[in-house]
Amino acid sequence: MSQSHTLLPTALWQERLFTGEWRAGASTSAVVEPATGAELGRVALADPALIASQAAAAAQAQKAWAALPYDERAKVLRKAARLAEDHADEIASWVVRESGSIQMKAGFEVAVTIKALHEASGLPSRSAGEVLPSEPGRLSLARRRPLGVVGVIAPFNFPLYLAMRAVAPSLALGNAVVLKPDPRTAVCGGVAIARLFELAGLPAGVLQVLPGDGAVGAAMTSDPHIAMIHFTGSTAAGRKVGEAASRNLKKVSLELGGKNSLIVLDDADLDLAIANTAWGVYLHQGQICMSAGRVLVQRGIYDSFVQQLTAKARSLKVGNPLQGEVQIGPLINAAQRDRALRVIESATQAGAVLEVGGTHEGLFLAPTVLSGVTPENPAFHEEIFGPVAVVIPFDTDADAARLANDTEYGLSMAILSRDVGRALQLGESLHTGLLHINDQTVNDEVVNPFGGVGASGNGSSIGGSANWEEFTQWQWLTVKGQAPAYPF
Repeated sequence: MSQSHTLLPTALWQERLFTGEWRAGASTSAVVEPATGAELGRVALADPALIASQAAAAAQAQKAWAALPYDERAKVLRKAARLAEDHADEIASWVVRESGSIQMKAGFEVAVTIKALHEASGLPSRSAGEVLPSEPGRLSLARRRPLGVVGVIAPFNFPLYLAMRAVAPSLALGNAVVLKPDPRTAVCGGVAIARLFELAGLPAGVLQVLPGDGAVGAAMTSDPHIAMIHFTGSTAAGRKVGEAASRNLKKVSLELGGKNSLIVLDDADLDLAIANTAWGVYLHQGQICMSAGRVLVQRGIYDSFVQQLTAKARSLKVGNPLQGEVQIGPLINAAQRDRALRVIESATQAGAVLEVGGTHEGLFLAPTVLSGVTPENPAFHEEIFGPVAVVIPFDTDADAARLANDTEYGLSMAILSRDVGRALQLGESLHTGLLHINDQTVNDEVVNPFGGVGASGNGSSIGGSANWEEFTQWQWLTVKGQAPAYPF
């Protein structure tokens, strides 16, 4: 239950946290509600010059932050978690209005964000290294040290959580952070996070929230004060970020797109398979990197599956998430809607059958089912990022593995079957960073390592103990009672 006072008073996030404290004359961007097109306010945008000055300020502030006792850093994280709990309803309402989330998804996103804060608060008190074997008379240690300043570039689809899952552990481990939220979701993906940590007592300068465009992201990859880039977004943009960051010898973590397969074997419970498919395909209008971009169904149950999934799609309610219970909200903008419509059109031109959907009103795209899709069809390979089920038949388990692996991506896959042993055996042949037996593809529990392979990422993981690997670096330290007398 939210407290009576607000976390994000309008004057605060429009003026003090943004234009008022930066500089006069900053360019601004409208905060638009996708469901209605209404302008909710404006945020100032950063530019490369501002990245340079604020990254330098973050590097300076980081030294004192890292030097604090570990329990002082943990205290800030714990208080931020309590504040998020106190203001959960308000934060969720911004996720709904700004990103087009349905209320169920927004509530889940806030809950998992709070969990990430609680988990991060435990990091400062964990062992930060180990004692290594060495020669007599020498103490040899390996210890984890903060990187310095971590640059976080976050997307629009899970704007709060996908930023916080990197921001919170980075701060907990003694780093400063420069966060660039997507300008389309700069409030719930940036301002809310800044406000939580401000009220929690994070020292000034340690967290810099700087919304901006691609030029701002490029400036982050080359700034000498930023030691690492953690990027979540499209594969095309991730390739550019990875190339630029590596050119400047920065550590880089890339969590990118996916064309994820949900495999339904012929012994699966059909009703449960439909429920899992609808959730994996249509949650947040399919705008999730883990969405089930392909539904591979064994031929013996294929016709019944398509019929029932089509009926399920027709039953889903589309509308403004603020106006009652709906399952499908708006896409983030017209460009994303038009991209999904283009793939649907090209898929049908290439022989796919449009069972239902393919129509839109404004940014509301009706839940769509495409059947008869073959590996030659554009819908087989393209990441649609829309509410479109691409249903593909297969004959044998080996065929399912071949079809699932026929992609440059490798983020999340899932298998539905009453025979867990059979599903595990099939899973052994799948090229994926995340694998779920008897569940759909959209899963995250904060404590788990998270990362893809191939064009879905560089294999880096985030979550749980993997955060130590991501946001710190090893230092080898040796100690002797006195310096040795070397022969020359």
